[in-house]
Amino acid sequence: MPRRIRYQVAASLDGYIAGPGGEYDWIPRDPDIDFEAMFAEFDVLLMGRKTYETYASGPPTGHRVVVLSRTLRPEEHPGVTVLADHVAEGVEALRREEGKDIWLFGGGETFRSLLGLGLVDQVEVAVVPVLLGGGVSLLPSPAGRATLELRSHRLHPESGIVTLRYDVRS
Repeated sequence: MPRRIRYQVAASLDGYIAGPGGEYDWIPRDPDIDFEAMFAEFDVLLMGRKTYETYASGPPTGHRVVVLSRTLRPEEHPGVTVLADHVAEGVEALRREEGKDIWLFGGGETFRSLLGLGLVDQVEVAVVPVLLGGGVSLLPSPAGRATLELRSHRLHPESGIVTLRYDVRS
């Protein structure tokens, strides 16, 4: 069975995953959310170039990092797998490898692209009770319609965050 690709992300109530300047200081730390356990569910972080550059000083944890980019030069990013061409085939090959699930770590444009290719299995959003009024969209336009099926939901009372987990229906 192929590994699942899970878009796991925090979003403001108005649908932004980062503020207008790319900031994410609006995401509160909630002691009820076990980040260590969350990271342990994955062994690969799949992301776009912009997200990678945000974490270029050191992506979170020791996970394998795969970046979708036509502009990054692989030789300048040792220890990182850069997929520039044949993205669908490269991601499918990654899914067929043995291992844990793959965390689609960001960002919105990468999510839109992979969702359009039918390569996203789950969408997991931690809805943060804040309105940003602008920024990086969870799913930027133009994007096709996708039908989701609710798998689970959870309220974190201290922060007011609501986590929602959906399967993407084909």
